[in-house]
Amino acid sequence: MTGPKKKGKESDGYSTGLRDDSSPDSPFNDRFIFEEGQQFASDLGENVGDESHVSKLKGRQGSILKNGTGRVAASPSKAEKKKNQRISFGEATKGSDLKDEEFEEISFEASAADDQRSYVNTPIIDQGMFAVDEEEEKTMAVTHEGESNKVKRMRWGTKRDQKGKPAFGRAKTLRWAKKNFHNPFADETNPIAEENSSDDDKDESYDRMHRQHENRTIYYNLPLPDDALDEDGNSLAFYPRNKIRTTKYTPLTFFPKNIMFQFRNVANVYFLVLIVLGFFQIFGVPNPGLAMVPLIVIVVITAIKDAVEDSRRTILDMEVNNTPTHILKGIENVNVSNDKVSLWRKFKKANTKLLFKFIAFCNEVFTKDGKKHRAQRKRQELHHKMKQNQTPRNSLDSVGSYRNSMDSQFGAEPTEIDKDDLCVLDPSLPALTDCKFGKDYWKSVSVGDIVRIHNNDEIPADVILLSSSDSDGACYVETKNLDGETNLKVRQSLKASHMIRNSRDITRTKFRIESEGPHANLYTYQGNLRWVDRETGDEKNEPININNLLLRGCTLRNTKWAMGIVLFTGPDTKIMLNAGATPTKVSRISRDLNLSVFLNFALLFILCFAAGVVNGVYYDTDGTSRNYFEFGTIAGSAAANGVVSYWVAVILYQSVVPISLYISIEIIKTAQALFIYGDVSLYNERLDYPCTPKSWTISDDMGQIEYIFSDKTGTLTQNVMEFKKCTINGVSYGRAYTEALAGLRKRQGIDVEEEGTRERKEISQDKEIMLSDLKQINDNPQLRPELVTFVSKEFVQDTNGSSGSDQKKHNENFMLALALCHTVLVEENKNDPEIMDLKAQSPDEAALVGTARDMGFSFIGRTKNGVIIDIQGVKKEYRLLNVLEFNSTRKRMSCILKIPSEHPNEEPKALLICKGADSIIYSRLSKDNDEKLLEKTALHLEQYATEGLRTLCIAQKELTWKEYQEWNEKHEVAAAALVDREDELEKVADVIERGLTLLGGTAIEDRLQDGVPDSIATLAEAGIKLWVLTGDKVETAINIGFSCNLLNNEMELLVIKASGNDVEMYGSSPAQIVKNLILKYLKEKFQMTGSYEELEEAKKVHEPPKGNFGLIIDGDALKLALRNEDVEREFLLLCKRCKAVLCCRVSPAQKAAVVKLVKNTLDVMTLAIGDGSNDVAMIQSADIGVGIAGEEGRQAVMSSDYAIGQFRYLTRLVLVHGRWSYKRMAEMIPLFFYKNVIFTLSLFWYGVYNNYDGSYLFEFTYLTLFNLAFTSLPVIFLGILDQDVNDIVSMVVPQLYRVGILRAEWNQTKFWLYMLDALYQSTICFFFPYLCFYKTGIVSQNGLGLDHRFWVGIFVATIAVVSCNTYVLLHQYRWDWFSTLFIALSSLCIFAWTGIWSSFTSSGEFYKSAAHVYGQPVFWAIMFAGILFCLLPRFAIDTFLRTYKPKDIDIIRECWKRGDFDHYPEAYDPTDPDRPKVKNPFTNRNDLELAQTSTDSVQTEEIPMDEFYNSVAASPRGCTHSRRPTASGRPSLEVTRAEMRSSNQLDNRYSVERARMSLELPGVTRATTLLSSHD
Repeated sequence: MTGPKKKGKESDGYSTGLRDDSSPDSPFNDRFIFEEGQQFASDLGENVGDESHVSKLKGRQGSILKNGTGRVAASPSKAEKKKNQRISFGEATKGSDLKDEEFEEISFEASAADDQRSYVNTPIIDQGMFAVDEEEEKTMAVTHEGESNKVKRMRWGTKRDQKGKPAFGRAKTLRWAKKNFHNPFADETNPIAEENSSDDDKDESYDRMHRQHENRTIYYNLPLPDDALDEDGNSLAFYPRNKIRTTKYTPLTFFPKNIMFQFRNVANVYFLVLIVLGFFQIFGVPNPGLAMVPLIVIVVITAIKDAVEDSRRTILDMEVNNTPTHILKGIENVNVSNDKVSLWRKFKKANTKLLFKFIAFCNEVFTKDGKKHRAQRKRQELHHKMKQNQTPRNSLDSVGSYRNSMDSQFGAEPTEIDKDDLCVLDPSLPALTDCKFGKDYWKSVSVGDIVRIHNNDEIPADVILLSSSDSDGACYVETKNLDGETNLKVRQSLKASHMIRNSRDITRTKFRIESEGPHANLYTYQGNLRWVDRETGDEKNEPININNLLLRGCTLRNTKWAMGIVLFTGPDTKIMLNAGATPTKVSRISRDLNLSVFLNFALLFILCFAAGVVNGVYYDTDGTSRNYFEFGTIAGSAAANGVVSYWVAVILYQSVVPISLYISIEIIKTAQALFIYGDVSLYNERLDYPCTPKSWTISDDMGQIEYIFSDKTGTLTQNVMEFKKCTINGVSYGRAYTEALAGLRKRQGIDVEEEGTRERKEISQDKEIMLSDLKQINDNPQLRPELVTFVSKEFVQDTNGSSGSDQKKHNENFMLALALCHTVLVEENKNDPEIMDLKAQSPDEAALVGTARDMGFSFIGRTKNGVIIDIQGVKKEYRLLNVLEFNSTRKRMSCILKIPSEHPNEEPKALLICKGADSIIYSRLSKDNDEKLLEKTALHLEQYATEGLRTLCIAQKELTWKEYQEWNEKHEVAAAALVDREDELEKVADVIERGLTLLGGTAIEDRLQDGVPDSIATLAEAGIKLWVLTGDKVETAINIGFSCNLLNNEMELLVIKASGNDVEMYGSSPAQIVKNLILKYLKEKFQMTGSYEELEEAKKVHEPPKGNFGLIIDGDALKLALRNEDVEREFLLLCKRCKAVLCCRVSPAQKAAVVKLVKNTLDVMTLAIGDGSNDVAMIQSADIGVGIAGEEGRQAVMSSDYAIGQFRYLTRLVLVHGRWSYKRMAEMIPLFFYKNVIFTLSLFWYGVYNNYDGSYLFEFTYLTLFNLAFTSLPVIFLGILDQDVNDIVSMVVPQLYRVGILRAEWNQTKFWLYMLDALYQSTICFFFPYLCFYKTGIVSQNGLGLDHRFWVGIFVATIAVVSCNTYVLLHQYRWDWFSTLFIALSSLCIFAWTGIWSSFTSSGEFYKSAAHVYGQPVFWAIMFAGILFCLLPRFAIDTFLRTYKPKDIDIIRECWKRGDFDHYPEAYDPTDPDRPKVKNPFTNRNDLELAQTSTDSVQTEEIPMDEFYNSVAASPRGCTHSRRPTASGRPSLEVTRAEMRSSNQLDNRYSVERARMSLELPGVTRATTLLSSHD
């Protein structure tokens, strides 16, 4: 429920829409809100122990916690150990049937008003009797003890709005239903529903993704009403299959779809038209069939490439679609019709079966293994036939009867459970014994199926949770594939169905579900469960919300099984609606190439038009030789002849638009993809996964990337939390060298490689000492040295009493608090049953409990009364009274323990332990806390945050038993509230969680993937801007931002949020607040107004932002920023001026919207990288999508263009392969046009002397072989092999990449310069030989003439071929023997072909031409002169530019050739954490100055290094930071700081100020802020 509106706030459509349907902090923290006022108790692990099996033991003195309950769990017997295993929510045994399990059932009292909550009339359903074959199975009922002995653990809903109110509740469900719900089979639409539809329709432009109004009704064990049936009795409703397809093609649609796609290319259509024209004799094409070959080859090769590329996605799709799951068999699913299969689908299935049968037949006939399999199959068939001929003996005990079990509760009188009004289970219905869960595939799941999901299985479709192995119907799901969050979330089954335990129970139910239609909003769902009461006949109703829904892509965790009914399948599931269709991506150069082709078409039209006009005028002129040698005209008139000549010229000059260009591009891009796949430096050994290109046609786009959009969880981080440091009683423990610290030290000018090596070595030594000391204290069976992350020998020594009993007591209390205050579950390790594995809702909590275990305070398990802790070898049970769980609004969790009295006549006490965000805990501390201790702890926490660690505080509060009882009464009243229950619970919790005593603080590192900080720094040097788009919370994102050095301490963080006390002055509505904040930052920080003119100017600027600003925005504010066009423009301008942008709590659709905003508005190249299903939409929206093959599933990899094993590989992929591909394509394409224009214009110049009558200057084979053999290989090998610098230089000098961002290597100016060069060289090629024949012609020594047009063509063609190939060589950076050899062979080809072909009489007029021409000295003289004059101008210009106006690449190449990079080892990668240490590449000042004088866009910027350190003898590291004074409202804090620095209690190396924030924001810890919150 959203709660009442606050007074005094203006309400408009803008803000109202936000409140009604906005994305709160986290949709996946929602938990079920019970409708009834009954207190439910959690009995997790209630079978772990019993009071009869424990013995009393005297607690240790010195700690109020250590008194515990005074009981120590005894060693369990074998029978008890077997029972104890039931606390573990481990993986279910494969193949086990749930009918053999024992399940608990719990009774609930329902309100009589439930039937009044039916908010819409529904069709009357015939409640006739259903035939049942057999009776019910035997079930075991488990008796529960009273709730007073159980831990009262409330599963609070954690989906909140900014005011702390729950976003969903019964009232909202009813309001929505009364307005929106109607008969799903009615044709008319509800105008009210349209008026009150979600704002997501407008905000996200969902189209097909938002079909909320398409309501559906799902029936289970009930017949469909008549109006829902067609004339054949089948369901009118059509639901898509659960089979998904991310491929572009299917086997049947591949040929037509691929051909259609290829002929969208205007050049292919053009060549097809020319081929058709060539078959008409009037156009005089000598061999039309030969002219078809190039186009056919292009189409076939492209089709093969597309088929191989798409087949990879097909394989991954098949893996997903054939993932096993369990579906209930035996009850007809009336919602779908198995007979309702279209003819097209039947045809496809028949073809598929036929194809697989043919493949199997070929395997059996032609392969050795297949022959063995065939023989084995025949033997089995023969054995089966023999068995069928035998008559089995019938058993009298099993003929036609089924005995009722006397022990079955369903065969006897109804129990209390059966009388529950809110129970959909009807014991009067007989159980269908033949209904069982059978193993099937995801693709077979249909709407209305009952599915059972086991522990660690993915959810196959969007499923409404009916029940689970947990007694209260809850289950844990991991949603990182959807929202990127790694902590487990609780999903609650429907109250009416949670007692269903097995397949027999589900057959005793009849119900229907009325649901909204599918839509992409992950945050909301509304529906109703309806059934008829078995006693009164009244219809009952229970609302369904997002907390009752298991979404496809989630994974079931820590729950043995969950059962549900399928709601949405396949394309209708939320994850697929957010993913969208697989796009067909075309590279930018390919798109720009269309303009070049169009311009060449214009040139072709001019040439052909001129030829047609000249030829038409010629035919209209009398007194020419034509009148004597030709008999009439072929077209009948001069004008008609001009038209025919026009089309003849089109065929003759067609190579102006080179058909071989496209096949060459396909070959080059395929080779580039193979090189990427075969790069061992991109191979991940741990995953055994190379870099896998999924799209082969866009590799050159990777060389132009300006913006990278990255997910956080699993992409930048490993999703592994490690406990590193803690502060207890003002003493800091722990040693760590984090990535954030290394980045800070690097900015200070320190050699972090040397320092890091030294620190890690010392940490390793300390760890050995600490482990040795721990073993002396206690031989802890739970201690696993390889998993220990908290390294502090001082802590172990102080726990042993080296610093006095007081510090020892505080250390023990602190670790015991960590072991008690949590919601972790344990299960036996599969390899070692004595070791208990921790199963936590969040990795942070697992790290805290795991560290307490390592230090000798091991959490062993839970009982129904509390928890068992092994304290240094002594097991104790602590009575747990209440657990107040963590949520994103509270930012804390608490547990209340019962402390028994020391004397029998005294009352016991209660102890509250609270852990949470440091700012939250400090604000709730008692005034009685030692101020000095608070200051020391705050300074330690500030230092931890500076190191990029996530900080928490631990506190406690002692309560009298009377205080606890009074509070507990209020708590129970709040828990039973029907209205604003969660609000009431929070109010009650807020009362008791105050006046706390501080115990200490913790620091946890969210481990980054290897090399992430170095990768981000390298990409930034290359001019690439990185934005982080994450579904995780703001605090986590900020900490990761500091850890990966995306944010730094000198940066000012600009915060944009839609609500909060500190932003109320910026507007009366969230939309106004967001807009005004953006305008405020633009004006104050950048002197901008956000106008269109500024946007146009911003498009021209590609340099990295100059200021030191970072922007942080959450999902709610981002939604408002993207809603309005003006605000969207202003937001984009603000982001563009910031060095770092973090978008937190964003949905998959919002991620895609941000990518599209930047890509389309700024006209830049974008890359998106992620590893989860929540990143698919972003990956597909970007120009380049990169998926990380990690822990979060296969969806991102399936939908990506490139798949890699780690984030750091992206640096090499972009800076090396991307830059190479871009530069190669940028040089290869204009060279291709250049060589074709030379050849074509030579023909055009020849037409001047034959009136463009269509005769050929060259022998016809020259026309085909010019692009096929004479000049193709040099250009292709340039596009495949050319390198301006090697991969090492590309990585260590990332500034070279910026030419791609500026698109300096490929543009229309460059294209036309090459065309002008081709025009000049064509005149040389034609007119040099022409001038030799101009006066007298050339006569050989034997008197034979050489003036035949084909023989003159030898002169022209030879100069053109050799000039083109040499021109390519001059523009090739890398002259290796392989490329040079093929350039020479290509040039020799024309000589070889001329000699061979002219030796055959079939060559006709060309016969013996080679012998005559090559035997004349004039040929060789003209050839060498022509080549020299063709190449000399370009060679001279290039030499001048490289000498006097060098580009950056020219300077770097000189340094490279000089040996400045020789000290780098082979395959050196600056992002590899295990790289060898090397010296700086620039060894002297002159190199830097030379780089700064280059004419290119790359600017080498020097960072001035100040003296950060002064040698101090007292410093632990021999240096201290010269720190500027900090303004603080507490003078005592600065005194404490100085005292701690002088006594080395603070690390002097990096005690610097944290980043400045424009607004209050969690996640950036400052000592002054913490203490002010306490004051």
